[in-house]
Amino acid sequence: MLKKTSFGPVTRFDLARTIPGQGPYWTTCYYIDGLLVDSGCAHARFELANGLEGLPLNRIVNTHTHEDHIGANALLQSRSPQMEIGAHPLALPVLADPHGAQPLHPYRRLFWGWPGASKARSLENGEIIQTPHYRLQAIYTPGHSPDHLCLFEETQGWLFSGDLFVGGQDRALRAGCDIWMIIGSLKQIQTLPVCTLFPGSARVRQQPQAEIAAKIDYLEDLGRRVIDLRRQGYTLDQICKTLLGGPMWVEFVTRGHFSRRWLVRSYLRMYEMGP
Repeated sequence: MLKKTSFGPVTRFDLARTIPGQGPYWTTCYYIDGLLVDSGCAHARFELANGLEGLPLNRIVNTHTHEDHIGANALLQSRSPQMEIGAHPLALPVLADPHGAQPLHPYRRLFWGWPGASKARSLENGEIIQTPHYRLQAIYTPGHSPDHLCLFEETQGWLFSGDLFVGGQDRALRAGCDIWMIIGSLKQIQTLPVCTLFPGSARVRQQPQAEIAAKIDYLEDLGRRVIDLRRQGYTLDQICKTLLGGPMWVEFVTRGHFSRRWLVRSYLRMYEMGP
């Protein structure tokens, strides 16, 4: 499934596998001036390629290597072998061998599918990606994954945030994410003069500074409360129930790969490691 929306010169593609007749989980990529930011999921790669038909495509930049952001890399590069793909240096081994470097849980194969291999080059922190009309700066923003980056177009105030910011008050975290690094990266983008935030899923935000600040405040406050309960002797499950409520559907679907427990664990990791 594919939905196409225009935000001035930025075209948004929302992509999902059809199960059955509906998209259970959407992922998003953006086209701007010959540049594609992320490439969606493998199950929708042909639909994305068709949606890009007739548009010049010179480069893809992947915000990170989770399978719902790199799914059409291989197909698009096979059709244009000279097209450049750019990503964080840590992303390159995954892009070169997604099957070997990033095994997928059953729910991930069901929703998004296996990406094919693609050839990419590393982007330096602060590097400028030049298109015919725009200059987008790569900014390393680890936390959601070690290889995460955002793209910022200063003259337009556009921030392509990948999965660093998608809004809401998190009650769960994916295994492998680092909540304290997420908070640090959010503080980094908070300093930017962002007018429009284009997330890797969820709605586009205009003047998002207040929402970014609220997210930081929520995550920091939650972290303080987690550590306070731990100091009082609460167990992991007691902290989850007290602060985050009862079981969530996503915990069942992902068999615990995305859960309240991983969120609490991530908060406690630094505290329990000590200075």
